[in-house]
Amino acid sequence: MALNRYRLRHLVKDGHRGARLSSALLDRPDRLIGLILFWNNLINILAASIATVIAVRLIGEIGIALAPIILTPIILIFAETAPKTYAAIRPERIAFPAAYLLTPLLKVCYPFVFVINQISNALIRVFGINPKEKDDAPMSREELRTVVHEAGAMIPRRHQRMLLSILDLEKETVDDIMVPRNELVGIDLDDPVNEIIEQLTRSQHTRLVVYRNDVDNIVGMLHARHVLRLLREKGEFSAQDLEAICTEPYYVPEGTPLHIQLLNFQRQKERAGLVVDEYGVIQGLVTLEDILEEIVGEFTTDLQTFNQDIYPQQDGSYIIDGTATLRDINRQLNWHLPSEGPKTLNGLILERLEDIPESGTSLKIGNYAIEIRQVADNAVKKASIVILE
Repeated sequence: MALNRYRLRHLVKDGHRGARLSSALLDRPDRLIGLILFWNNLINILAASIATVIAVRLIGEIGIALAPIILTPIILIFAETAPKTYAAIRPERIAFPAAYLLTPLLKVCYPFVFVINQISNALIRVFGINPKEKDDAPMSREELRTVVHEAGAMIPRRHQRMLLSILDLEKETVDDIMVPRNELVGIDLDDPVNEIIEQLTRSQHTRLVVYRNDVDNIVGMLHARHVLRLLREKGEFSAQDLEAICTEPYYVPEGTPLHIQLLNFQRQKERAGLVVDEYGVIQGLVTLEDILEEIVGEFTTDLQTFNQDIYPQQDGSYIIDGTATLRDINRQLNWHLPSEGPKTLNGLILERLEDIPESGTSLKIGNYAIEIRQVADNAVKKASIVILE
């Protein structure tokens, strides 16, 4: 009964004979319990009877009273407590060898076990319990999370974090990890060709949004590899040439959970999608790499894009860009800023103040003191945050 059922199933799949026999016995726990208790009680009662007969022959009728007193601690320690405690701690060492004995014994003693089970099952049915029912409910995510946490050294800590991150994908949406609209890097086909070439040369991304005049007027997605091929073939290009090699944009509804979007990327053979709201207005860009980083952690090699929104100060405070997402701030600094509503620091401050603040305005959110350092274009550009004692 103390066997780990998940490990047992694994061993059964691997062809372990003792595990297969144990699993078959556990399929009908009423029969297994009936068999074990039948022999357990039979032997204990037989031992008590023999001990009483020996005590009477040695010391007379007083032996009838002394035999139970002497035999009870012996049976309790050597036949019950010690072996069952050992079996509970090391169940596989006992269960697998015992299964070789219990399996044929069950067949031999089946008539006795059947009668015992019928009577006991009839009794528990009075309480509305079906003895054939088994609690085989699948693990919930929280239970699986607990199993991963308690795996200890059996699963490396980094792998534990990855497994837990996979479970967390259902809680997060594309809104949490997308590049927001105001930070989208794209090519405006209305710009001069030489400016477009300069932008492509300095770009840190392989996929760029292509639009005309405004991000809402999307033309398509451009891969840098296609531009290189175009240059190799023609030596130069025009805005029309760029438009011709653009691929159709792939749109993602806002609020899509990450685990669903990961599958959508796989089905659609896409690596990037434009996040749109219910009105079709572009809100940002999400990529396959963004979702994978949620599982394995940051693997970018671009030092210019890593941790660029958070600047530690000598006094222990941090200067943070208003566009920084609360999720990234909490993750990098191990903070607990509220992230249920607004996604960015600017959004959180505006929600709490219910107004556009001026530079120098201070507020307290939880255990964090925030001072507005810079405001522009009706948004908080930079703020200083320190943890209060």
